[in-house]
Amino acid sequence: MAGVNNSTVVPPKRALTDYPLIDSDPHVRRVFGYARPSDYAVGAGAAAASPLAFWLMERVSPSHVGRGGFSPVMRLATAIGLIGGVHVLYQRSCNRFHGFTENSREVEMDMREMVDKVKKGEPLYGASQVSPHLQGVAARNSRYANLFIQVIPWFNLVNHEHHGVDTAKYYQQAERELEAERLSKLSSS
Repeated sequence: MAGVNNSTVVPPKRALTDYPLIDSDPHVRRVFGYARPSDYAVGAGAAAASPLAFWLMERVSPSHVGRGGFSPVMRLATAIGLIGGVHVLYQRSCNRFHGFTENSREVEMDMREMVDKVKKGEPLYGASQVSPHLQGVAARNSRYANLFIQVIPWFNLVNHEHHGVDTAKYYQQAERELEAERLSKLSSS
């Protein structure tokens, strides 16, 4: 289509939340890296629920399938439980990135991580191996995807710059910290 400017990026829609938005499309590494110990505990509990429930049902009302009938089904129940547990963990962590639940710990972790990257001169959201066009496509496809993850498991696996937040705050904080470090060196010498 002639005359269309492909460099124009439609900003992501911002959800109205009680807590600050950290990232509207967090990379899967960040989601698991920022997960709280309570997320892992709840995820482990959810993972254990399926095999435990199946074992309990077998004890209350035995199926009498005979030798070798119980173990394959128990393995399936365990696999379903593990998938469910990872889903619960991922969902809880993503809800904090989006600001749907309390996220003060994650806001501090995000600020520290990004300011450190600014100081080192690294790209904020990592270097990407795909073209800018494909980065935009990936961002549009996976943004807020965790809200529908129970139907379509879709994760952000691409580093890109489309996260729905103003990154100027990281640069401003880095400047303040570098200036404070410079002043402390001057006063100590």
